[in-house]
Amino acid sequence: MDDLKAKYLSAIADAGDESTLEDLRLQAVGKKGEVSLKMRELGKMTPEERQTAGPALNALKDEINSALAAKKAALGDAALDARLRAEWLDVTLPARGTARQGTIHPVSQVWEECTAIFADMGFAVAEGPQVETDWYNFDALNIPGHHPARAEMDTFYMHRAAGDDRPPHVLRTHTSPVQIRSMQDQGAPIRIIAPGRVYRADYDQTHTPMFHQVEGLALDKNLSMANLKWVLEEFFTAYFGTKVKTRFRASHFPFTEPSAEVDIQCSWENGTVKVGEGDGWLEVLGSGMVHPHVLRAGGVDPDKWQGFAFGMGIDRIAMLKYGIPDLRAFFDSDLRWLRHYGFSALQVPTIRGGV
Repeated sequence: MDDLKAKYLSAIADAGDESTLEDLRLQAVGKKGEVSLKMRELGKMTPEERQTAGPALNALKDEINSALAAKKAALGDAALDARLRAEWLDVTLPARGTARQGTIHPVSQVWEECTAIFADMGFAVAEGPQVETDWYNFDALNIPGHHPARAEMDTFYMHRAAGDDRPPHVLRTHTSPVQIRSMQDQGAPIRIIAPGRVYRADYDQTHTPMFHQVEGLALDKNLSMANLKWVLEEFFTAYFGTKVKTRFRASHFPFTEPSAEVDIQCSWENGTVKVGEGDGWLEVLGSGMVHPHVLRAGGVDPDKWQGFAFGMGIDRIAMLKYGIPDLRAFFDSDLRWLRHYGFSALQVPTIRGGV
């Protein structure tokens, strides 16, 4: 056994690669290796001989295995060191050129601008599902069954299999259902905005089947249209970076009473809109005092609470501020358009000044 030990420990120490090391393992402790054959001879020995030879053979086997493992680790370290030396890189060399950076989509940028500005006025952000029941999308908002918005030519309905009697669902046509859900969850007083995706069956230069809206809702005991006008003028002044006047025109929406279309002051020069100057007006949103039926649907007592609501298109106000002529281009995934109109990740919206 001393001869075997000296033989294999010396051979293992001299092994130059893992292939040689594996051959030595098989010769020594493999199934037909010399140590393994010696261990098979234990059965032919007397009990007294086995008491001496058995522990010695086991110790020899363990020592050879330990030497094999240590040598394998040493060979691995040497191979890694050689590879690192061969793949050495001079980090002081000049760069080959920076990779082209992505940009923030105008919708995402304006979404954050709106959130920042309204947050400064105390409005929290609320969210809701994009697939709604027709109760949240229409009934709770005082929209009657015969209203044109409920027709399949205007609204995307989720058709169910025959025999399914669950209430019909729709892709929400506005983010107003979030108002109902927020009132049910929080009650009054409340002050929220609800930005999000909405869907309508329409497609042209200023309409797409999917677009983005931001709704606003404020409820308290003594809010009025004057508060609504102040909030909107403060928002547009911060958003466009200049003093913006608004004009309210009487209108009708099922979920507000009284209702008003809101125009902002602008001028038209060579086909370009300039907001905050001139004697022209441009319609940008709808608003009004929340209808008592809507308050009741949200679990709020209209005899104690009142408030205002408004809704505007995020895509539309992005077009106005950044001079984007066609709404459809927002969703074409054209890299040239994205690089032209996109924003750097470092252009973080500020609370009062937009970008």
